[in-house]
Order: sequence, then C-alpha cells, then structure tokens
Amino acid sequence: MPASAAPSGIMPPVVAATASPPSRRPAPKGGMSNGRRLVNHDRRLGHRFVAGADEAGRGCLAGPLVAAGVLFDLERLGPREVRALGALNDSKAHDHEAREALYPVVLRTACKVAVVSRCVRGIDARGLHRTNLAALRDALVRVAVPGCLCLSDGFPVGDTGHAQRPIVEGDAKSAAIAAASIIAKVTRDRYMRRADTLHPGWEFAAHVGYSTPEHRDAIQRQGISPLHRRSFQSMAYQQLSL
Repeated sequence: MPASAAPSGIMPPVVAATASPPSRRPAPKGGMSNGRRLVNHDRRLGHRFVAGADEAGRGCLAGPLVAAGVLFDLERLGPREVRALGALNDSKAHDHEAREALYPVVLRTACKVAVVSRCVRGIDARGLHRTNLAALRDALVRVAVPGCLCLSDGFPVGDTGHAQRPIVEGDAKSAAIAAASIIAKVTRDRYMRRADTLHPGWEFAAHVGYSTPEHRDAIQRQGISPLHRRSFQSMAYQQLSL
C-alpha cells in the first residue's frame, strides 16, 4: 500500500471514490504500452527507488502552483502493477477523465506520494520560477528515501540530499515524473473547480485558471479575484488598474 506524505499547503491529495479504467490509447510500436516504456526508462537508471516531481499551474493567471512528488520502488513494480500503469503519460497528453482514472492507480502503485502547494500571494512575493523550484524540491524531499534517485522535469531544483537528475521533457520519458504530473494536475484542477463556487463569474471550473479568451474577458469585465496572480504579465491585466 502506498503511504501518502501529508503535504504542507492547502490541498492534500483526494482519492477518487470510484474511477473508470484509464482510456485506451494506441500502443507504441512493438506493442509495448506507454506506461511500460516509462517504467523501463526508470529501471535503466540503475536505482531501486526513483522519485519524480512535476508541477501544475505554472502558466496560470489564477490559482496556486501545485507540485507533486511520487516515489516508485521498482523492485515491487511487478507485471500486474506495470499493466495497471499502462496508460501512464504526461498529464497534458490525457483528458480530464483519463487523468482522474490514472490518479488512484498512481496512489496504489507508488510507495509514497506528496503534494506541495504554493499560494498566489507567495508566488507574487517570491516570483514564479523561484517558487516553482522550491515546491518541486520540497515535493521530492517529502518522498525521497536513502539511496533513491530524484528526477525533475527539465532543470535541477536544488539540493534534496539525494542523487538528482533533471530530464528534459521528463514527464513524457519517466514513469515517476509522469505519475507526479498526474497527481499535481488532478489535485490542482479539483481545487480550482471547488474554488469556482466561492468566486463565481470567472468560470474557474472551465479553465482552472489558465489564460483563455473567456477568462480574459471575465477579468476585463469584473476585475481580478483573490485567486489571481498580480505578478503575472498578461494583456488582460495591462488593461486594468490593479
């Protein structure tokens, strides 16, 4: 059973009560599932324990930044677990239903899962990139165990106290990073959909804080909400007196 580390911030992972199987996607050439390809990548790194971190909400106009860390014990990922992860991929490659279906699969197959969130005011005060790196590092620290390899998507995140390797486009190459991307995205989207009832008019349930024409129109029509980042450079913001 995976142990979920209690995250700091506003959003602990929420396990779906029920979930349909992950959507079927074309298998890569050779008949290998995408999830098996990602697991094989992590196995080739030569560590029994591999931790991956990824974030959701980096490019949003509104809402928190959410980072997740996922630790896999590759010696305990047998054929059954790898089959369950068959549809695993970068969260951006999946629709909402497929991400929701993969979420409990990751929780069942991982050793540890952690979620770290950073609020809007913190992002504005410290800057987006610095906040992002710190959140990813904290997520890795929460799930890492002695002897593990910590993987991050794209760039180093700072000292975790463990071996670390950044992987360009890691969420499409590493099982641990892809799993973290699913956890981060689902957790953040659920939060933003709940926030829509507290902050009506901005349609957060539809765009979950990203810059869409509808979102920009809502900002121009009624200004910004407490969930909006004031430090984010946006044409929608430049037409307002903030």
